[in-house]
Amino acid sequence: MTRIEDIQEALRREGLDGWLFFDHHHRDPLAYRILGLETAATATRRWYYFIPVAGEPHGLVHRIEPGMLDALPGAKIAYARWTEQTGGIRGLLAGARRIAMQYSPNCAVPYVSMVDGGTLELVRSTGVEVVSSENLVQLFEARWNKEQVRMHLEAGRRVDRIRASAFRFIAERLHDRGDLDEWIVHRFIRDEFGRNGLAADHGPIVAVNANASNPHYEPSERVAASIREGDFVLIDMWAKLDAHDAVYYDITWTGYCGSEPPGEMRRVFEIVREARDRAVARVRDAIAGGGELRGFEVDDTARGHIAAAGLGDYFVHRTGHSIGTEVHGAGANMDNYETHDERRIVPWTCFSIEPGVYLPEFGVRSEVNVLVSQGEARVTGEAQDALITIKKNSVVASP
Repeated sequence: MTRIEDIQEALRREGLDGWLFFDHHHRDPLAYRILGLETAATATRRWYYFIPVAGEPHGLVHRIEPGMLDALPGAKIAYARWTEQTGGIRGLLAGARRIAMQYSPNCAVPYVSMVDGGTLELVRSTGVEVVSSENLVQLFEARWNKEQVRMHLEAGRRVDRIRASAFRFIAERLHDRGDLDEWIVHRFIRDEFGRNGLAADHGPIVAVNANASNPHYEPSERVAASIREGDFVLIDMWAKLDAHDAVYYDITWTGYCGSEPPGEMRRVFEIVREARDRAVARVRDAIAGGGELRGFEVDDTARGHIAAAGLGDYFVHRTGHSIGTEVHGAGANMDNYETHDERRIVPWTCFSIEPGVYLPEFGVRSEVNVLVSQGEARVTGEAQDALITIKKNSVVASP
């Protein structure tokens, strides 16, 4: 089947009359990727492309840029005046009652909410009902092919090696020279990415003590805390192979600079680790049993354990996010906190599970990646089971 036929089959399952794509100035990169539309030109005028549930797709393009959709099948209607645009949209949607667009009610899924409010008003003025394309986007954007799975696993092997090297680097530099800070470790990891054929859009996070309580803290050359004996260290690193269509691998590990972590650090780590493992088990059991599982349910599992331990107020973000060619992908998020994500977890998607507890003095997060295939879910790399102790000439998991 062609991609168009696949989309039409999905539209039938969703009970929709069609899917309307729209862009202006590359506001919707999802549209280009899902349609396989490659163009070096910037859409300075609006274009529309409608895939009906049956029959041939057709598009609406501006006369100044008539070739924007030439790579896609179906007839293209040209417009210039605003009145022609409105009439052209009516013509595209003739006979349709309920269509999908890159829209999310109340912006519940911001990764999908690409269409502006004015364009929604314009399309709705033709008499159609517009619903979210979030489930369709997950099917045609978030699912991985076999090559992407292979690249993810290879990226994971390389990132895991670099993560272990980073903790060894901290141990060696801390005890041999003493002049160590977050930025130096950050640069060490970035250099290792380059040497190992990995790419990342930003990061990594290297955070010490209270900085680890800021989930999206990132050091800089000008702002970086020193790393000393007795400090807590969090490293969050994400990267993908430096190759076309590669997908990310994203992990967070934590350690203590010394032989014996304080009891409170151990306690919090163990609570976070257990929340992570319970969420992973929830996914594994549901997928193996053939049942439906939605993103918010995974979040409830991890959050419920942390809340039961009396630390719920210190878990201030979702449990996990979709992973794709961008580190935060367009599939289902493990979220019933920042949003209520009701999207089903579907085969051949990947997401993080990364609960955290962020106290004023330090923050603990433990992150793994979960890949769902047909009837199976698995953690794709190494998982941290104990707090790392960073000592001279040794980096070990503290029992």
